[in-house]
Amino acid sequence: MKAAVIHGAGKITCDTVDDPILQNDRDIILKVTATAICGSDLHIYSGGIPQPRPMVLGHEFMGIVEETGKAVTNLKKGDRVVVPFPIACGHCFFCDHHLPGHCENSNPEHYGPEGGLMTEKGGALFGYTDLYGGYDGGQAQYVRVPYADYGPRKVPDNLTDEQVLFLTDIFPTGYTGVDWADIRGGETVAIFGAGPVGIMAAKSAWLRGAGRVIVVDTLQYRLDKARLAAGAETILWEDDGKNVIEQIRAVTHGRGADACIDAVGFEPDRNILEKAKALVNMEKGSVKVLEACMSAVRRGGTVSVLGVYPTMYDNFPIGQFFDKGIILKGGQAPAQKHIDKLLDYVVQGKVVLDDIITHRLPLTKIADGYSMFQKKEDGCVKVVLDPWAV
Repeated sequence: MKAAVIHGAGKITCDTVDDPILQNDRDIILKVTATAICGSDLHIYSGGIPQPRPMVLGHEFMGIVEETGKAVTNLKKGDRVVVPFPIACGHCFFCDHHLPGHCENSNPEHYGPEGGLMTEKGGALFGYTDLYGGYDGGQAQYVRVPYADYGPRKVPDNLTDEQVLFLTDIFPTGYTGVDWADIRGGETVAIFGAGPVGIMAAKSAWLRGAGRVIVVDTLQYRLDKARLAAGAETILWEDDGKNVIEQIRAVTHGRGADACIDAVGFEPDRNILEKAKALVNMEKGSVKVLEACMSAVRRGGTVSVLGVYPTMYDNFPIGQFFDKGIILKGGQAPAQKHIDKLLDYVVQGKVVLDDIITHRLPLTKIADGYSMFQKKEDGCVKVVLDPWAV
């Protein structure tokens, strides 16, 4: 089969690899009909999260069931399903507590309570390095899906792939940031990052009854997409973000937003001094966006961290965190917890997901897709791939 294989930082190719096979009675083999490149994939592509051996990437995918293990009784060949990005068993302590990203059984070689980039990890993710289980991902024509009696959801025939594809990750992830903030109605939500997750967070904020939704980014074309797709107010990040803090406080009676969502993570746009600081401190990337969120949020407000942060960072503003009484939440989104409710929103027409797609490419053009997405060329916001197109 054809698959997108990472061969080190900056090098991903469409290779011919062996077809996957069933390895457990709870597995299915899925024929992938649509897949996408996620912003988190770029961390592997950039080398920010290491993957030393070749591996099939991709955790946003859906398709048609090709083969089922003996224990999978809820699915059959021919069923069309969407697959949440965490690989989770469905019955351990953390799965029972709706935390599939911390599954105790899916990542046995690297699992443990400590946490961190090079220490013990949580549960497994599709196509997201050996540290997260070493499972091949779904940027391919076929993929093995473990614990398939727990994760995949059937989708209605009247919905296209593109209408439901983002239930895999970015919609549940954006929704999780809003859910962590306990948005109940009337609040001001400020979202840092106008990429796919940030736009999905904005859509989710409206679903939860937010009174005002503000999206911040360094690029105007991404803000334009956030305004069109999510109806959000926008602020262009300038002057190292000082203008953003001032504008958010100006429209919130000087208090700050009720909730801020970091949808950027450790690889924001940085100047040469910020890159030098990271090198000296042996840090990966920067926490500048998280710091901006903690300044922009009101006292007693919530900061939800959806962007990836893999390492320790010096000068974390714990004094500000303590003095302001900030509620800080972050981590992998519990996609299985929310997916049924979010699918129902799509079915009812309460939310549209495919309006963020800017590029559609065959899988054979995977290198072009990654390069364009990373460099933010040609107005790229979201790339969807067809594994079967010539």
